[in-house]
Amino acid sequence: MIDKLLCTADNALRTLAGASHPARTSPGDAVREAALDAPDRRLSGALMRVNHVGEVCAQALYNAQALTTPRADLKRQFEQAAREETDHLAWTEQRLRELGTHTSRLNPLWYAGAFGIGLVAGRLGNATSLGFVAETEDQVERHLDGHLARLPAGDARSRAVVRQMKDDEARHAGNARQAGAASLPLPVRLAMRAAAKVMTTTAHYL
Repeated sequence: MIDKLLCTADNALRTLAGASHPARTSPGDAVREAALDAPDRRLSGALMRVNHVGEVCAQALYNAQALTTPRADLKRQFEQAAREETDHLAWTEQRLRELGTHTSRLNPLWYAGAFGIGLVAGRLGNATSLGFVAETEDQVERHLDGHLARLPAGDARSRAVVRQMKDDEARHAGNARQAGAASLPLPVRLAMRAAAKVMTTTAHYL
């Protein structure tokens, strides 16, 4: 357990310090940078900051759930998903640097909150924990669809990153359902959407 806690703490520090290294090259690297005017650059920066916060939360959620599940196969599944989310974390942070803006000032708060939610979900049993993954990823996929509609037309680099993230999130949701995810009650799903709205609205600016 001590080793698990140390690994969890190390992941948290790496996530919050911006020390994550992707296993895959950013999809944006294959796209030529376009000249964006100041309003478009600010909009892209704000949207990618929100996406980066989502990846901070994903790290916290998956690592908390991997910590609490007694099943070795689910632990591996959560850890594999977390590794792919690490790619997203690094890609969005890279894009924020390219756009000349910052990550959310409240990332420690977002991480702590998401980690707590992941612990609670994990303690409620594997089916509920997987159901939480599936619902979260469904909501993220819809959120990324919205960002593809809002990103400036000329920002092809950000669009390439978001499209790959969207594909990965859909696969994570499908994997969770195949592993036995339970359907969450409507009030829980609505509460998750409300919490996500608060987070994304705040992270847009902070």
